[in-house]
Amino acid sequence: MLRTDIRLALPSKGALHKDAFEFLEACGLKIFRPNPRQYEATIPSLPQLTVMFQRPGDIVTGVRQGSIDFGITGLDILAEKAYGRSHTILMLHDALGFGPCTLNLAIPEEQPAHTMTDLATWANELGANGRSLRVATKFPKTTGSFLEKHNVKPFKLITVEGTLEIAPTIGYADVISDLVSSGITLRDNHLRPIDDGLILRSQACLIANKEALQTRPDVLTVARQLIEYIEAYLRAENSFLVVTNVRGASPEDIAEKMLSQPHLRGLRGPTIAPVVARHHVPDDPEWFAVNIVVQRPHLFQAITELRAIGGSGVVVSPCTYIFEEEPERYRAMLTALESEK
Repeated sequence: MLRTDIRLALPSKGALHKDAFEFLEACGLKIFRPNPRQYEATIPSLPQLTVMFQRPGDIVTGVRQGSIDFGITGLDILAEKAYGRSHTILMLHDALGFGPCTLNLAIPEEQPAHTMTDLATWANELGANGRSLRVATKFPKTTGSFLEKHNVKPFKLITVEGTLEIAPTIGYADVISDLVSSGITLRDNHLRPIDDGLILRSQACLIANKEALQTRPDVLTVARQLIEYIEAYLRAENSFLVVTNVRGASPEDIAEKMLSQPHLRGLRGPTIAPVVARHHVPDDPEWFAVNIVVQRPHLFQAITELRAIGGSGVVVSPCTYIFEEEPERYRAMLTALESEK
């Protein structure tokens, strides 16, 4: 029997679980889950969508096999679980902005190897003595491919489910391949990253099942809604709407002054409209209201530039969403789906 519901899977625990909840709420997609022990929930603003909670690896498997339509997981998990089998998965958004980490090769501090070339030399020396370089990891496919790319051989991958940092200390591995956020855990366990041993950079991503998008119009509609909300939120993040009044001969005159400044160009240019004054003073220049979107790092410079061209009464408000005519990632999704036909 064909499934008719639409499913979004989120991580059931860990940092990604909490961050996914907060991120979706900030996007206007607040999750309603009255009982934290339930493995299903809803998003009132997308009532046709059922939210399910799974382990990050199971999310990738579910989307790949088609039991899940959409999923939020980590790029690291996606690279490992979909390795060589990603033809049924479509990436909708690869930079949701939370869950950042890197997958790195790390080695005991006392070992002399610092680069992948050094590691290849060490592995070759171990091979000449009849044993392989032992690498403990939770990402055997991704790690193995990286080691082969750098001609590190012979090596033996040791798949570990628990703590990796202790592996070299207790002697069942020479090197580890692990996720790194701050690097504090490595230092506390007397490990250091290989200088060029960065395997991949990871953060949360949104994925979808290609066949569901191609064959079910309702799933395609939800995909657009998800992308719209997410893109509008991320586009507005750290952006401010700046409103001020400026004297000038005409909107074109003010626009010319603004566009000559590095921080007054906005998204596509400033919006300028006449101000209807309560009392008109003869020969007094006209006043115009100016609206412009400015990024947080440029806010102080933008206000200084506005004052320099005669801006008065500057009002700054944070932006919640900035919706485009059509999200670029939605167009990219349609192009990818069309190419698969």
